[in-house]
This record gives sequence, structure tokens and C-alpha cells, in this order.
Amino acid sequence: MTQTSEYCCDVLIIGSGAAGLSLALRLAERHQVTVLSKGPLSEGSTLYAQGGIAAVFDETDSIESHVEDTLIAGDGLCEREAVAFIAGNARHCVQWLIDRGVPFDRDMTENAPSLYHLTREGGHSHRRILHSADATGRAVETTLVSQALSHPNIRVLERSNAVDLIVSDKLGLPGERRVVGAWVWNRNLEVVERCAARAVVLATGGAANVYQYSTNPDVASGDGIAMAWRAGCRVANLEFNQFHPTCLFHPEARNFLLTEALRGEGALLLRPDGTRFMPEFDPRGELAPRDIVARAIDHEMKRLGADCMYLDISHQPADFIRAHFPTICEKLLTLGFDLTRQPIPIVPAAHYTCGGVMVDQRGRSDVNGLYAIGEVSYTGLHGANRLASNSLLECLVYGWSAAEDIGQRLAETPLVSDLPAWDESQVENADERVVLQHNWHELRLFMWDYVGIVRTTRRLERALRRIALLQHEIDEYYAHFRISNNLLELRNLVQVAELMVRCALARKESRGLHFTLDYPATLDDISPTILSPDQRNR
Repeated sequence: MTQTSEYCCDVLIIGSGAAGLSLALRLAERHQVTVLSKGPLSEGSTLYAQGGIAAVFDETDSIESHVEDTLIAGDGLCEREAVAFIAGNARHCVQWLIDRGVPFDRDMTENAPSLYHLTREGGHSHRRILHSADATGRAVETTLVSQALSHPNIRVLERSNAVDLIVSDKLGLPGERRVVGAWVWNRNLEVVERCAARAVVLATGGAANVYQYSTNPDVASGDGIAMAWRAGCRVANLEFNQFHPTCLFHPEARNFLLTEALRGEGALLLRPDGTRFMPEFDPRGELAPRDIVARAIDHEMKRLGADCMYLDISHQPADFIRAHFPTICEKLLTLGFDLTRQPIPIVPAAHYTCGGVMVDQRGRSDVNGLYAIGEVSYTGLHGANRLASNSLLECLVYGWSAAEDIGQRLAETPLVSDLPAWDESQVENADERVVLQHNWHELRLFMWDYVGIVRTTRRLERALRRIALLQHEIDEYYAHFRISNNLLELRNLVQVAELMVRCALARKESRGLHFTLDYPATLDDISPTILSPDQRNR
């Protein structure tokens, strides 16, 4: 006999970064919202974002210029309408954050063109990056978290993983196919619970942890992309994985990012012998888009057989460096580096997933009632390469636009409160968890080697064969043993890895973040790579 689900709400939001929490706070004015967080509420990529948020606040800047910079960085593959939509709605969405109390740095100089201190990053033609020192993500996340925790209409479930989406046709419900909730792994109780909802929003972030070296926290495991694919949603452009050029090269801080704003304020990239190399690759030098900078660093490391390159801002005044980059200075000092006095060793690392679940301008996916916002989604903004500081902006704009659409549709959407319970009658406790660890390490290593900054068809095909073997092992494991956090994340990462490789094999050219030695030229035919689940995936 079916019982009432453990949780019922108007909107279930899976993910607790800038996208999920901004949406939750907008919706909670009128609706009951449940937010799932895999760890502590604040843990996620937003918390660690250093640079800032791109928006036109300077009177000498323009929305048209922001659009053009984004299109250039996207290497011809951005959708102009989507870019214009996001850039055009940037200011009021950032103003919403300001009104919430996010402490962006002010410009204290006389005759400043803006109230706020605006910095410049690679690919931008103007200073348009609002920031809070070098810890913008922390300022945004802590502000939103404190307000979400105190809101009477927001229920927060920490240490809770979404296992899979529950779709109406799987329950035999009549009418249009739609999402009706999700199964949730309660890590505190180690049980699977049900959450019924009129609408479900994926705000789970990206999948950079499919790679051995990543700037992302551990929670970035592609969960939303994998769940949406299993539910029948199309995905697009997953071959475009952005590698941040400047991750600290140090065994005790493998995912510590050195913000692009350092180069915006004059930092130079150097070889081990102290010579610059970026002017040899691009006339914009250190301010070239990230794909160009990352490939240049990768090229020089391989050419010289060097373990790393170096980032140097020590020619700037020490007080200036400490004032603008206090978090980075403090962290580096704990590791024995002084940003004000010496070059810092850096390497590229997987940073951002430019493709994802296909959505429209309201964040709606292919499944009725299912939305995807933030890094998990494909909106058409990023194209073949993301322009710096457009990521948090996309989260905010789609948090607003999805809230508008959900608010209009909820009244006509019934709640299915009696979802089926999770069946564990045929599984047992895992007895070989070392298998999961081995598979996890194997996946991340061969993705780095075969689907990294520079690719070939042979490497991609080799990766796909290895993924197929892993999928078989993981499916067997999933079918016979009780779930765990590691199993859920690995299952999702392997699924997203397959989609990434299939997208990469489908693109017979080099463009933006996808560079293959077998097809080094860029084609005239410009279109996104779209994958659609076949019937067995549904």
C-alpha cells in the first residue's frame, strides 16, 4: 500500500548554490520550498568563486559590449538571443543581491564611473566585474544561506542526495508526462525518502570532478545532468569543459584557484626561466580567453617538460595586492608562498562545464515541471568557451526567470503526494567498497589523459570503451548493494563522462575548449552538439 511521501512541497530545489538559493528566496514569498544540499548548505562551487559577477554598472560600458565580448569568447557558438537576454537582465538581478545585503566592494576614488569597484578579467573589453575582494562567491553564498535558513517557507535538507527524479509515466499516471518529485538519500539516517513536488529544479552545478585535477569542491559530480538524462532530457555541448588556466600547483592545495582577476590587475604568466610566453600565442596576452591561455600553458609545459608555469603579480605594490586579494595572500602564506614577492607555480585544472541540460529562457527542460538553472544547464550563453564571471550571472538571471515561470504555473499543477516507496528488498550491504574507490580513480585519470585540454579521436574512443566497462560494473553494483554517497556520485559521473565523450566525438572540428589534433580547423557550419536519450533511457 502506497503511503504519503516523507516530504511534500510546492517546489523541490536540488542544489544550494547561487542558482538554487536565489530561486528559493524568490519563490518562498508565496510558496513552500524544499532545498536539498549534499553536504552543509553552503558547500558548493559558489562558495569558492573568487572573481565576481559580470554586469554593466559603468556608464562608459554597454550591454551591447558585454554581449559582443561573450560572443567572441564563445567562439561563434553562443546563441545571441540567450546572451542578450542574460546581459540585458544582469543589472537588476545583481541589484537584487545588493538589496539582499551582499557587500560588493565600493569605488572610493573621486569621479568614479560607478558606485562599485569594477575589475576586468580575460575576454572583457571593459571593467564590469563586481566583486567582494577576492571572495565574491563566499559573500554571495553566506548572505543567501543566512536568509534561506531563517525563512519560514524554506525547508532545508542537508546531507541529502537526490537519487533520481520520479516521472509520472513511470507511475502510470494519466496526462502529460511530468516530474512529480524525487527520491532522496538521507545520509544521516542512511535511508531513501520521497519528496513530492509540483515542480522540481535542478541547480546541482557542473561535473568537473570527472577529471583528476579540478578546481571544484567534491560535490560537483554531474548529478543533475545524469538525472535529467535518465528522465529523458536532451543535453548539449558537453564536449566544452573549461580548464581554468591558473590553479595552484601544490600537493596540499590541489584545487585552490588563483582568480583570473589577478591577470586583470596585471599578473603575468612566466616560464620557469622567468620569460613571458602569452604574447607569442595571442595579442591579448594574459587577458586572452581561458581556452587560449590554458592551451598555451599546456603547450609550454609539454614542450619544456615542466611540471608547471608561474603567475607573477609581484611587480605591483604590495599594499595593492593585499587589499585586492586578501584571501589568496593568506592561503598562499600558509603554504610558504608570498604573492607580493614571488611568482606562484600554477597548472590548468578542470573548472567549468559549459554544456548541460537543454533549457529555454525560463529554465524549462524537456520534461514538464522540471527546470535546470546554473552550471547544470545549457542556455546558449557560454558557447564553446565561458567568458569570465558570466557563470554567477547566469545563476542569478535564471533564478529570477525560472521563479517567474514557476510562480505562474504552480496553481494549475496538482501535487502527487503518494509516491511509491524505495524498494531495497533485493539488495544487501556492500562488502567491497574498495571497488568504488578504484573505479572512481580510474575514471578521473583516463578522462584527464584522453578527454583533456588536447584530444584525438583515438583517445576519445579509448575513453568510451573504458567508460562502457565501468558502467557495466557500476550498474551491477547499484543493482545488488544499498546505495551510498560514493556510489551515487560515481554512477552520475560515469554517465556524464559518456555524454562528454559522445559530444566530443560528434564534433569534427576544433573550436573553443574542444581542441582535437585530428580536426584542427574550425568549420563554417556552426551548431551545438545535441544528444537525445533513446527510448531505453526513459
